[in-house]
Parts: sequence; structure tokens; C-alpha cells
Amino acid sequence: MEILAFGVQADEQPLIESAFAGHHEVRCLDVFLNEDTAPIAAGYEAVSTSVNAELGARVLEALAAGGTRMIAQRSTGYNNIDLKAAERLGMTIARVSYYSPYSVAEFAWALAMAVNRRVVRASTRTRDFDFRLDGLMGRDMHGRTVGVLGTGKIGEAFTRIAHGFGMRLLGWDVAENPACRELGMRYVPKEQLLAESDLITLHVPLMPETTHLLDADALKSMKDDAILVNSSRGGLIDTAALVTELRAGRFAGVGLDVYEAEAGLFYVDRSLEAIEDDTLARLVTFPNVLVTSHQAYYTEDAVGQIIDATVRNVLDYEAGRRSENVLVPRS
Repeated sequence: MEILAFGVQADEQPLIESAFAGHHEVRCLDVFLNEDTAPIAAGYEAVSTSVNAELGARVLEALAAGGTRMIAQRSTGYNNIDLKAAERLGMTIARVSYYSPYSVAEFAWALAMAVNRRVVRASTRTRDFDFRLDGLMGRDMHGRTVGVLGTGKIGEAFTRIAHGFGMRLLGWDVAENPACRELGMRYVPKEQLLAESDLITLHVPLMPETTHLLDADALKSMKDDAILVNSSRGGLIDTAALVTELRAGRFAGVGLDVYEAEAGLFYVDRSLEAIEDDTLARLVTFPNVLVTSHQAYYTEDAVGQIIDATVRNVLDYEAGRRSENVLVPRS
């Protein structure tokens, strides 16, 4: 069986090909799976997709019509997949339920510190031999309050780093993490966390219940000089409302590795094109905002684990096995 892998980055391709060697042939494409590219998968029983694939009912129907029976998504999140449609079509859907939480947690901290200490602005200046310190003043993290929205594996890893900084720890989640409590975290209502935190970081999945978790009212309740970091899913923040707050001069810094309308933009070179997304175009103009391209997971360790899990998911499908990665089982 030959596997068709969509949305493969150049760094990933040799890792994917090596991981599948001895099991199956794999064809890697740099294009992303959507309604326009779905016909390419005709004749492939198994397809692997990236986090930005569009897997709504119409795309799944096109894949099924072409003979695809199994989709192995190379990510933990699956809010882009219509699971009910997949079940109706008799398709097997699997994801990667676990990979290095340190990859995302460490990158979230990189964003936090970069906006806090104005690293990008300083680097740009020094390239022009401008060594002034005006506008580069940051703040110590030690002794300040961090609010962690979502204290699963990634949130816990972020909290451990915050504990090392000597910060006061506030958490919010549907279930408390004993490991975070042992570090001194106090679980509080979301409203209290937003009002008291100097640094707020998001580590919850995107679901209907968490869409725009930080809406206009939530953003207004934050401190004027707070730092906000999102390395989870773009839809957790109402971006238009965030732009409104930034235009009012609020927030010491915002670090975003994700954007709610990133599909079709992120992972693609758009540098020679006019960006039609006015919200994103405005967002990147703020001097206290740093936007990166959904790369928090992108370490050798995490990507290797993601690819290994993807291979296992395909092999499990063939053998009729079911693991914790299966979202829709083989019918």
C-alpha cells in the first residue's frame, strides 16, 4: 500500500520517508489537502494530512469517492475534521494523541520573553547599527503572576518553567492537575485569572466550548500591561477584538504562534502577494505583537514522535487494531 502525505515540509520529508521505509511506499506532497487538491488522492487507500488540512464533509466525500479509507492526521488537534461525516462514509480517522509537550511549552516561553524584552525590535535595530535602548525596557518575570489556561501536559510543562522563574502560579481548567498543584499553582475562575495575571498563556484544545475563549469582554478584563501568548489554536482568541484592544494601546506584548484564519496562509510563502486578510495584516503592524507560523511543535523530537505515531496508526489500521489515537474506528 502506498501512502499519500499532504502538507509535508521540506524538513519533514526525509523523516517521513525513513519512518515508512520497510513498511510502505510514501509519496510526499507540499500542497495542503482541501477541496481543490482532494482529487490527487484518488487511488490511495491511506492518506496522511497536516494540521491545516481541510477535512469537512465535502473533502471527505471526495476522498471516499477516490477510494481513500484511512486518514492519519499528523497532529493532536482534530477540530478541522468532520468526524460524523467520516463515520458515515466508513472512513478510519487517527491522530497523534501525544508528542513532546516541551516543544510547545518552550516555544510559548520564547514568545513571552521575546515580546517582554523586545528582542525582535532590538535585533532589527542592531542590524542597522542602532544600539539605543529607547523602547526596549522589559520586566522581570520573577515575582509576577502567570495565568495558565489549560493545565494538561503542555500547560504543566509551561508551569514548571514558570515555577523556575519564581512566579506566582494561577491555573484554570475543567480538571485540576495534581502536578501543577504541587508546584504551588492555585486554581481560580477564569475571570480572576485574567484580572490578576501579568502573563497569560493558552493551552486548551479548540472546541465549540472554547471557541473565542478570550472574547472581547475577556480581553477587556485583562491588565493593560499584560502579556498574552497563544501557541495552541488561533480560534481561542477573538482576533478582531484583540486588534481593537491593541489599537487602544493595551497589552505589553502579544505572542501568537497561531491565527484563527491561518488555513491557506500559514506554511506557504505569501511574501510576493497582497494579503487579503485585513485583520492579520493589521495585527502584524503592532510593535508589541510577534506572530510566528504555527511552529511551536516543530522540533526534531516532537516531529519524530509525530511521524512515528503516524506510521503506527497506518499499521494499526491494516492490522485492524485500535489505539488511543483512533478517532473513528475501522468499520
